[in-house]
Amino acid sequence: MHQDLYNHALTLLKQLISTPSFSKEENETAGIICDFFTAQQVPFERVGNNMFAKNKYYDTAKPTLLLNSHHDTVKPNKGYTLDPFDPIEKEGKLFGLGSNDAGGCLVSLITTFLYFYNAENTKYNIVFAASAEEEISGVNGIELVLPHLGNIDFGIVGEPTKLEMAVAERGLMVIDCIAPGRAGHAARKEGENALYNALDDINWIRNYQFQKISPLLGESRLTVTVIETENKQHNVVPAQCKFVIDVRVNELYTFEEILQELKANLKSQFAPRTTRMKSTSIALDHPLVKAGINLDKGYYGSPTTSDKALMPFPTLKMGPGDSARSHTADEFIYLDEIKDGIATYIKVVEQVL
Repeated sequence: MHQDLYNHALTLLKQLISTPSFSKEENETAGIICDFFTAQQVPFERVGNNMFAKNKYYDTAKPTLLLNSHHDTVKPNKGYTLDPFDPIEKEGKLFGLGSNDAGGCLVSLITTFLYFYNAENTKYNIVFAASAEEEISGVNGIELVLPHLGNIDFGIVGEPTKLEMAVAERGLMVIDCIAPGRAGHAARKEGENALYNALDDINWIRNYQFQKISPLLGESRLTVTVIETENKQHNVVPAQCKFVIDVRVNELYTFEEILQELKANLKSQFAPRTTRMKSTSIALDHPLVKAGINLDKGYYGSPTTSDKALMPFPTLKMGPGDSARSHTADEFIYLDEIKDGIATYIKVVEQVL
């Protein structure tokens, strides 16, 4: 039966690779997934470019497990030597944009859901959701569909982790900063150089170290990634300098604490773009984690963010593929990784059902 599930998964994944699904442009791949569920005679609902389905014997009195992954992709980079939309099998690999991030996880979770769809007398309901806009943390992705799923108690988020367990995940906050100055003529040393004022703050950011270090996620980090002035004339002292801070937060700090630290030390004006992508963790004694440990899976803290950050319940990030291949040219996933993904997801879910 696992071979049949794998064959279905591979066919579906090739269809998805063949269809562009950039974030906010996932209409066609959402349709492909819906058509797949129709062919399997499984009822579903679509919300925007997201879709979800519930197990046949769904019972509102029972707690619920969510299986989720995304079907949007980034745009292919210029390093591709292969057609990113041509699903090529070669040397035990399946090439194509989204094959690794996160198509392999997505189709493995879909087939896992189908494996348990008709199961009776289980302790938990199972809900599957394919979400959009994950790559841009968009508001029309998992956040849009979550209110339609009913009460969710815990979940598995499919991302490429080599089938190891990401039990914690860094939070992400992007902060826009403006260093003020006063325009003047450079030759006469007039004005106040906003660029220099920005550099004072940037130097503080570069050297600052947060004291609380997580055993899973390490230290929280501030990184300046963008700097610019509107001034295009070489002889004019800039009156304003903008820069951007990329903030990666471990589970020991709240965003509010980070912002208070910046307020106490920066002269520049600043404001976070969003505080939605918070750090998350799942307890090591949670049934999902214990199930993975029983399968000899290791666990770690993930430096990357995912839709896990937007879920207000415990989630385990885990899936076939390798995060190091995500967003790379000539992206691929090993075919055996998909087979292992299906088998591993089924074994994990069996232990908690």
